[in-house]
Formats: sequence, C-alpha cells, structure tokens
Amino acid sequence: MKLFIHRKDLRTHDLAGFDYLKESGAESLHLLIIDPFLLRKHREKEHSGINFLGHAHRLMRQYHKHQRELHIAYGKPEDVLDAILEQYEIDEVVAHRDFTPYARERDRKLAHVAKQHGAEFTLLLDHMMIHVEPFTDFTGKDGYYKVFSAFHRKWLDFLDTNPNPVSPVSLGELKVSKQKLELSEQFKLPFAMDDFKPADDPQSKLEQFVKGKIKDYGEERDYYAIDPSSELNPHLVAGALSVREMYSSAIDREQSEEWIRQIAFRDFYLYQAIYDENYFQYEKKYDLSALDDRHFEAWYKGETGIPVIDASMRQLNETGCMHNRLRILSAMFLTKNLQCPFTLGEQYFRRKLLDYDNIINRGNWMWCASLGVNASPYFRVVNAVTQSAKYDPEGDYIRQWLPELKHLSAKEIHQPRPDAIVDLKKSRAAAIDVYKGIVNSL
Repeated sequence: MKLFIHRKDLRTHDLAGFDYLKESGAESLHLLIIDPFLLRKHREKEHSGINFLGHAHRLMRQYHKHQRELHIAYGKPEDVLDAILEQYEIDEVVAHRDFTPYARERDRKLAHVAKQHGAEFTLLLDHMMIHVEPFTDFTGKDGYYKVFSAFHRKWLDFLDTNPNPVSPVSLGELKVSKQKLELSEQFKLPFAMDDFKPADDPQSKLEQFVKGKIKDYGEERDYYAIDPSSELNPHLVAGALSVREMYSSAIDREQSEEWIRQIAFRDFYLYQAIYDENYFQYEKKYDLSALDDRHFEAWYKGETGIPVIDASMRQLNETGCMHNRLRILSAMFLTKNLQCPFTLGEQYFRRKLLDYDNIINRGNWMWCASLGVNASPYFRVVNAVTQSAKYDPEGDYIRQWLPELKHLSAKEIHQPRPDAIVDLKKSRAAAIDVYKGIVNSL
C-alpha cells in the first residue's frame, strides 16, 4: 500500500502524485499533515494561515464528496510518518517536491524515517510548468539563468516542444484505502477545521478571468484602483488550482501573453530557489549593518505619512490582499527610503499575505532591495507619489483605504502628509549611497 501526503496541493485532480498512484495500480492512504512549525506564532489567525486552512477544509469536503477518506494529523511530519509506518504495511511514501530550506530538511527526515521502515520515499514535481532537470538539459547552458528575459524566451521554447498538459486523473479513479487511521491524541488537531470557512471554488474564477479580463490584463495590470488581477493566487499557493490549468486555460486566448508571462515569472523564482545556492541566505552574504528598524512599526501600521504606502498597508492588514504594483512600492519604500532590512518586510508579508508563498515572496523582496542575482539596480528607488499619481490618477484607492483624506483633490491626495516620517527626495539620495555600499560588500 502507498501513502500519499498532501502539502501545497490541496485539490483532487491534476496532481503528479495521483498520476503516479493510478499508474501503480496500488491501494493508497491519503494524509494531510498540519505542521505546527508552519503555524508558529499563531499564524492560523493570520491571513496566510487562514487561507491554507480554509483550503484544507475545502479539500476535506471534496474527499467526502468523492466518498474517499482524507486523514488529517497535527505534528512534526517525521513523527507522524513514523507512527503511521509502525502501524500499517506501507511500501512507499509519495509526496510533491518543495524547495525551501525547511522543506528540504523535512523531506530528508521523512526519507530517513521511511528507510528505517523499509519503505521507498518518492518526491514528484507538481507545481511548476517546466520540469527543471529536462529544462536545464534543453537550454544547453553552463550554469543557470540569472536574468528573467533570457529564461522567459527559453521557457516558451521548452513548453512548445515539451508540453505539460492538465492530467485527466482525479481522486475518484484511485484505489483509496478505507482503512481507519488510528493515531494517538498527540497528533489530533488543536482546533476544529469547521472554525475555518471552506475556500471558494477557483475554477469559476479562472473561467471568468480567461473569458473576460485577461484580454485587458496587459494594459491594465498596474492600475491597482481597478485591480484587473485574476484573484487566483490564494488558490494557486494552496495548490487548490494547478499552474497547468491556468496555463492551458489561457494559452490559446487572444492577448494572454502578459498573464502567461507572470506564470513564467513564478517558475523563474522557483528555478532560482533550486539553482541559486545563496537564494535563502543573501542577508548573510551582504553587509546590512547600515540598515535599521526604526521606521518599521510606522510602515506596517500604515502611519508613514505617504498616502499610497499607508493605504496599501492598511488594505494588507485588513484583508490580506495587496496588488503587485503596491507590493513593489511598499517593499522598495521600506528597504530604500526607510533603510530597513528586507527580511523584516519579508517576514511581515509571510503572516499577512493571503497568497503568501515563501519563494515568490522572498524573490520579490530581494528584487526590491537590490540583492541577489536577479535584482533591481541599487540606484533604483521608485517615487511612491509619482507612481500613485500615475496608476491611480483620481486617488480612488487612497480614498477607499484612507477615508480621512477623501476631501482632498486628485492632485493633493497623493502628496506626502505634513507628518511624513521621511522626505522622499532626501531619502532617495541617502538610499542610493547606502545601497551602493551594500551591493559592493558582497
């Protein structure tokens, strides 16, 4: 019998693991482990944790609808696996790959436990459009791509000749075991899944987007006041929707190129996390001693006196949502104008973003902070006021989240308030000087 472990793949169709199980013809137990480490510091009460647990609740219901059993355990993954392998005759453990340092160490421990019990431990790639090893061979490149534009061109070429279609295999076609999983009290959930509202169905959102807004996405994607985004990211990061479904739904649509490009960008960051040995430790490679956290609290509370920054942080704190253009503005403002270490903002977004993904979030923060192989130049410091006026000319977004400013004119509403904590011009000049030193410290 096989044991399939769900992770960031909370759906019941189009999974590499399900293809593998069906091809094997074997009976399988299906398990979702709620890892307390990933919910530390009460993350189950934050937007990112709520999003994952809402999708976990939805997955439970989908299994029930298919009259299949999904077992849920709470605890260290290696301890849960050891307890299961002690009780059941399982010859192989199957899961999907992840590339964060924590995930790699977790999987090393799981492989060790499986080996101790005489079981195979199989990891499959599921959450990228490209299979990275064949892609690397296809490029013929010595080393890895460090610039997105070159990666993107080769990514498109690779998918033309190596398509990655949606799998027709679903949960109902698998031989899911009806055995009951008897685990000790230590592995019981400390909360009820019913406390978390089941996530919405992403399929209808995807269909609506590709039939409508996708054609205008390229021209409107930066205009956050109208927000032309697909709203699919919270589902994608939980794996309730596969990247293959997104790609296949859009690839033949007119004017879908820019949205497809965003899928490629996601693959690029995942690819970087695999091949850039410093991806998760650049803060230890650069000398960041010139930076400090004195303005961090004002930033995360939305009390900087820069209207677009404060509006975006208030939206994030209240809803867990923030448009990509605003993420760039707020991240660059924190790291450059306020000279705060990017790690503080990265960690704050980890808790607050509804669509938090460790690798993507980190890649975006390093880009804004001009650190790593794929980064903005150290002298790039975007002006929050001019960006605000450009992408929200009437100030509608600011009025929505800072109602105390709604009486101001379209010109006045973007301007720094009298109590702004920094002067944009002076802080830009200071940031360029400081970050020149940081970049050259590597």
